Amino acid sequence: MFTSRTPFRVLPLTALALTGLAGLTACGGGAASDGRTQVVASFYPVAWLAERIGGPETSVQTLTKPGAEPHDLELTPRQVGAVGKADLAVYVKGVQPAVDQAVGKHAKDGSLDAASVVTTLPAVSGGEEEHDHEHDVDYDPHIWLDPSRMATVATALGGRLAAADSAHADGYKSRAAAVAAELTALDRSFKDGLRSCKRTSIVTAHAAFGYLAERYGLRQVPIAGVDPSAEPSPKRLAELTGRIGSAGATTVFTETLVSPKVAETLAKEARVRTAVLDPAEGVGPGSPDDYLSIMKRNLETLRPALECS
Repeated sequence: MFTSRTPFRVLPLTALALTGLAGLTACGGGAASDGRTQVVASFYPVAWLAERIGGPETSVQTLTKPGAEPHDLELTPRQVGAVGKADLAVYVKGVQPAVDQAVGKHAKDGSLDAASVVTTLPAVSGGEEEHDHEHDVDYDPHIWLDPSRMATVATALGGRLAAADSAHADGYKSRAAAVAAELTALDRSFKDGLRSCKRTSIVTAHAAFGYLAERYGLRQVPIAGVDPSAEPSPKRLAELTGRIGSAGATTVFTETLVSPKVAETLAKEARVRTAVLDPAEGVGPGSPDDYLSIMKRNLETLRPALECS
């Protein structure tokens, strides 16, 4: 079993009374004063789905701040209260243990674990695919990096929203179908764009891209078990450099939200370039990006790195 990279805490319910739980409104959940359905989303990818599918009939609160690394999330008592009061909580079990705990104890029936509606892949652990952070599940939770699985989640979320708010069921289902169609088109773009490539190995900062690799016939080679803020030892650097050479890679992919220091050091040692492959776990405050634009840019980044025709 796995644990998160850093400890998390959820304060006991007795603390909630001290924070004015009864006064929760926009951050709380349940029926809003304006009658909208209240949705709590754990982090960016599922919040994006909830906002697109929920439309004007919902109010979506995201538990993870824009630009924050989601795996290390700690919940405030107010956020725990919001989970309990929301009409629907949507999350990916295994990404954020604090959210998993709050949903398990306080969320209403019908809340959606996105990982429960798709086929998951085994968790990567040990050896060449060891995580630098770990999870409390026995599968890889990074399902959102496969657009086809995201399309399945979109359809499921539309159904859950329709069940929670039957008066607007048609709107939820219609928007869910439209989002699923966009994600299916994105999936088709990846299939076409990565169909004929000279290389198939992607050297990534951590093992987040297993679903993308599995869907499009690639092999993920994660730089794992290394603190992204610390220099690896000479022995570890030599080992990882050898892995890059064995993979025949031209690029070491760094990420957003975490330091590129180790990846840049490795790329310099292996005499290859770096590029950003975004795990789509969040967007910075004020960013014009969304899930679709992030994933399209990832495809544009992968094609030259893999020498695709």
